[in-house]
Amino acid sequence: MSKRKVEIVVISDVHLGTYGCNAKALNKYLKSIKPKILILNGDIIDIWQFNKRYWPQSHMKVVQRIFKMLGDDTKVYYLTGNHDEMLRKFTDFKMGNFELLNKLVLEVDGKKAWFFHGDVFDVTMKHSKWLAKLGAVGYDILILLNSFVNWCMKIMGKGKVSFSKKIKSKVKSAIKFIDDFEVTATEIAIQNKYDYVICGHIHQPQIREVKNPEGSTLYLNSGDWIENLTALEYHEKTWSLYHHVEENEDEVEDEFLKDIPDIHSLLKTISQSA
Repeated sequence: MSKRKVEIVVISDVHLGTYGCNAKALNKYLKSIKPKILILNGDIIDIWQFNKRYWPQSHMKVVQRIFKMLGDDTKVYYLTGNHDEMLRKFTDFKMGNFELLNKLVLEVDGKKAWFFHGDVFDVTMKHSKWLAKLGAVGYDILILLNSFVNWCMKIMGKGKVSFSKKIKSKVKSAIKFIDDFEVTATEIAIQNKYDYVICGHIHQPQIREVKNPEGSTLYLNSGDWIENLTALEYHEKTWSLYHHVEENEDEVEDEFLKDIPDIHSLLKTISQSA
């Protein structure tokens, strides 16, 4: 299978270890590309809700796929988010082509790109972490309920619906939160003369130019792999949003899987090396 060459790929909000994660789709996407740089922009493994009883093979395959890409000379940056904040105590950890950071600034064809997850702007995270964690559990339950409803809709020959998307588009507080997040990120980027600001966290894929009296920046958000199934790609001096088309996602055959350690061994290796 020939792989599509891309200079930079950004994914975020995968939430491995939760029922809503579309790991099979993500593994299929990762297998189809050959990036020079892969940026994992937070909430890749959902350590908040990590449960040894729920870690299916499809989730492990995503981790193993990333390790395979490391072996194929892809530079991988893992930027921590709120759901994998436990990894922040290991920040600046490096191993071969892998680097664990909280934020990243890269020069991309002569322009400055600022990558970070985005939870630093979340007031709930700063002052009521227990409330944020409760919300995460509620979101996971909502996704489970949504999956059941969509299964029923499929049997009846009808299209899918998204409860959380409807809530985000209708509830004023959700709309305001997203707007405030984007305004804050772009204002700081413009003040610091960043040409690009690339975030995750709010699960809203986006590419748009933002201007104010001080200047302009290109705001990008990689979305998520729960509902939107999106990634950011940079190639030939252009950013684009990749939207994965959902099909009957069969397991991707991977001949290398038996040679790579399981998730518990991987986490143990990181903690011992840092």
